[in-house]
Amino acid sequence: MKQRPVLIIMAKQPLPGRTKTRLCPPLTLEEATLLYEGMLRDTLALTQRVPGIEVVLGIDSPGSEAYFRGLAPDLRQLLQGDGALGDRLAHVSEAAFADGAPAVGVMSSDSPSLPPSYLGRAFALLEEYDLSIGPCEDGGYYMAALRQSAPRLFREVTMSTPHVLHDTLERAAELGLRTALLPAWYDIDTAADLERLRNDPAPLQYTRPLLPRL
Repeated sequence: MKQRPVLIIMAKQPLPGRTKTRLCPPLTLEEATLLYEGMLRDTLALTQRVPGIEVVLGIDSPGSEAYFRGLAPDLRQLLQGDGALGDRLAHVSEAAFADGAPAVGVMSSDSPSLPPSYLGRAFALLEEYDLSIGPCEDGGYYMAALRQSAPRLFREVTMSTPHVLHDTLERAAELGLRTALLPAWYDIDTAADLERLRNDPAPLQYTRPLLPRL
């Protein structure tokens, strides 16, 4: 049976002090944890609306498997491994390719209102391109999809800076990867981003009920 493209959601077990800490303050650590879990659940929901792919959870630590089985019992899990974010993105993408995936995408749960069609488009573009990447308005990206393993694309870029996208595109060019850009979207890292999410018309089944309390 032909394997489907794999979309890996990089995820942490929601625990106070480990998730969305850039939002503290104005949020408390406990509120940030609730927000993160709601966003993760909404991200899982939106990925289920993308046809023809396998969604996989890239989990951050051994010992969190039971939590993620409860959250998404039908999804396969991959351990992110050690190191910086770039190392972990390289690790999970290499593992998925080694397992036979014809294409691999990676994303976080920081853009829960993302239109699912953007993710479908990311994989469709790999018919012509080696890399598709979705810019975030803060200089990062919400998703990157590859049709061949390219661990240096992640390992040789310093993540969580305002120029991650620029640096990634430079590295892609150096690696000879033909690259397509997806429509831009936003992620949730600051109080201003959170306010924007409040006004977003996306359904946000899990995050929306939390917002009046935050």
